[in-house]
Amino acid sequence: MNVWRKASASGESGDCVEVRASGDLVEIRESDRPEVVVRTTPRKWAAFVRGVKDGEFDRFADLPRP
Repeated sequence: MNVWRKASASGESGDCVEVRASGDLVEIRESDRPEVVVRTTPRKWAAFVRGVKDGEFDRFADLPRP
């Protein structure tokens, strides 16, 4: 059984994104809505992580939260 992992910088609120490997897929969920799971391939997940590290999504940081 694969364990859900979350960022060490998730903060005191506990709200965070959690990730785990599940067979041939990567599963992603928000800790406050664990029943909603998004699945993707390891290759797409790796591309997303590279984009985050490169600042590709920084422009979205200032958007209002729903």
